[in-house]
Amino acid sequence: MKFSLLATAAFALSAEAHCIFQELSVNGQKQGSLVGLRAPSDNNPVYDVTSQDIICQKQGTTSSKVIDVPAGAKLGAYFGHVIGGAQFANDPDNPIAKSHKGPVTAWLAKVDSAASASKTGLKWFKVWEDTFDAASKQWGVDHMIANQGWVNFELPACVAPGEYLLRVEILALHSAKAANGAQFYMSCAQIKVSGSGTFTPSQTVSFPGAYQKSDPSIVVNIYGLTGQPDNGGKAYSAPGNVPVIQC
Repeated sequence: MKFSLLATAAFALSAEAHCIFQELSVNGQKQGSLVGLRAPSDNNPVYDVTSQDIICQKQGTTSSKVIDVPAGAKLGAYFGHVIGGAQFANDPDNPIAKSHKGPVTAWLAKVDSAASASKTGLKWFKVWEDTFDAASKQWGVDHMIANQGWVNFELPACVAPGEYLLRVEILALHSAKAANGAQFYMSCAQIKVSGSGTFTPSQTVSFPGAYQKSDPSIVVNIYGLTGQPDNGGKAYSAPGNVPVIQC
């Protein structure tokens, strides 16, 4: 009986199809595992959009490093099943289970000191998103998986110099048909932007506050009549009610 219980527990752990944002790259240069990141200590998602965990995930690893990022740089956010990537050889859920369809978004919040600023009380603006392509029936998560865990995007060149928290989020919608079924995965990177940008956002949001529990982008059935995660052929808008900034 003891062996059976241990085996069941081990299977349950390996069956967790979760993920962690655990590394940043700048213009193709990887910064190192957990360097410059505020990342959770486990790969479990956030379910409660009213919790402070929705900002940068649960308290876990905090780095003292602030990563230099030129405005206009090509950034990469690496998600893996566990810290280091695969949980075991040929891990089918690395970087995340293929069933976990949903959008990927990136947000910035200006701070005085990225290494020490509180995550609460900040004003966030969206700099990038990859939601759902109704033509190809591909989600942002599909593109992340195809890129072996990397979410790649360009930091807008108009972003003003200074220190920021960069929040990159995966929203998995495979169980979102019922309230509190959507799964949020995110960490925050500590960055210092250089350049000559002058952009000041006119529209910002707060976390928590940006998302509502009943948001139709959060409580949603993404499975069409054939049972496929194609959102019934309809367009999809990520939650937050704020557009990506336009330079």
